Parts: sequence; C-alpha cells; structure tokens
Amino acid sequence: MPSLSLRGSMLELEFAELSDTGPVRPHNEDYIGHAEPGTPEEARTHGWLFVLCDGVGGHAQGEVASRAAVESVLAGFRQAPRNEPLNALLQRLVRTANTHVFEAALAAGPDGAGMATTIVSCGFRYDRVVVAHVGDSRCYLIRKGEVQVLTRDHTVASEHARMGLLTAEEADEAETKHILSRSLGGGLFVSVEVNDYQIFPDDILLLCSDGLHGAVTASEIGAIVRPEADLQRAAQRLVELANLHDGGDNVSVQLARVRSVERVGMYRGRPYKLR
Repeated sequence: MPSLSLRGSMLELEFAELSDTGPVRPHNEDYIGHAEPGTPEEARTHGWLFVLCDGVGGHAQGEVASRAAVESVLAGFRQAPRNEPLNALLQRLVRTANTHVFEAALAAGPDGAGMATTIVSCGFRYDRVVVAHVGDSRCYLIRKGEVQVLTRDHTVASEHARMGLLTAEEADEAETKHILSRSLGGGLFVSVEVNDYQIFPDDILLLCSDGLHGAVTASEIGAIVRPEADLQRAAQRLVELANLHDGGDNVSVQLARVRSVERVGMYRGRPYKLR
C-alpha cells in the first residue's frame, strides 16, 4: 500500500505497511490493519490506529486468530465514544479481541486447540502515541536515527531474564525465546501491557512481527528507516532483508511517520490547546 497522509489536521501522519508470507511458510498467519481519520475533527476525537497480529495454531487457525483480532480492534476503534482516553480504549479493545479469539477457538472444536495470536497496536492522538501489546510482536520508535524498542517480549525466555534467571545474552539464545508467556486467545482473560509516549515531528513508529525482529537487528532497522526514507521502500527493504537472513517465518511491517502534532494539555480528562 502506498504511503498516505491526512491534511488539514494538526496531527499529520504518513504510513506504509507490508505483510509477506516468506519463502518457506505455506500461508501467512500475520494480519495487519489500520484506521485513519477522515476529517481533522476525527483526528482529535479518535485519532489514528495501527494494529498487527501474528497468529499461532495448527490447521491454519493462526491466520483465523490474527484476522479476528485485528478486525475486532478496528471495529471497536471506529465505534468508540468520542474522546475516550486512548489508554483505556486500547486496553478495552485488546481485551475484547481476546474474547473474540477465545470464542473462535472454542467454536472451531478440536481444530481450534492452541489457536492464539500476538498483538501490537499504536493509537495516535494530538501529540501522544499509546502502545498496547500482548506477545512478542514489537513496536520501535525511531527518532533522529536512534532506534528504541517500546515493547517487551512476552516470552518465557524474556520473563526469565526479567526475573534474573537468565542474562540478556542467554535469553537471546534460549530455546524458550519463541514460547509465548501470554497471547490473545490463550484464556478468557489476558493482561494487556499499555504505555503512553509523547511524539514529535519526524518520529517514526515501526510495528513488526517476530519474523522481522528475529532476523533484522536494531542497527539494521535504523540504517534502512532513515529520517528521510521513503516509507514504502523502507518496508520492502526490511522484508527483503528478513527473508534474506532467515526466511523461515512470515514478516509484517507497519511504518508511521509523524509529520506534525497538536500540542495539548489535559485538565480533568479534557484536552486543551497549548500555546
């Protein structure tokens, strides 16, 4: 998809997204989607949303899970009340998506055993981005050439590293680094990790599945996603590099560049414009 932008709003983004099956997998269990405001008013009341899921499960149920989760989150975002705080909104939408995937797995019977998905989503409004995730799909912030991971992998190896049972280097090599410690659809309830960040013009947010971050380093990401980079070409190059380095997994990428923001403050839960 070509990069698009919304004009006429103080918050302006351009974006590109790409999902690739890769040379080995028979089908794509990743699924991506976005919701962009149609007017400047919608940019203020709802904002922008990007969501990426990486499904797991046999009998092609992973792709069912990832698509169900993305479609649930996007539908809920479009129907959300005006000005619902993004932190609460994204947490609510991801939990609702978990219920959809869990119920879909039950409805699938034996074929639904193990059906689940990761999720990472970014909601933009005014001068903030809210990142909500479950699993090991990631969000990176690329600012002035520096690459920072905004999410933490919900894997067994990563949890062991946080508890001090493994070093970071040991966790990177552990057999449990691909075993999820939490996912959508793994149970009726899920713990969603939600964080809020201020954004500035020229910031780039990268959402990706582990097919990318498991094969491409942060320094390689920074070399490709330069401040002046064409986002569609950058997405293509990232996917090509992941396939070249590994190729054993589906690869999905979403890139969103901040063109301008609207600076606001909050008073009793209501935004007001800063001068």
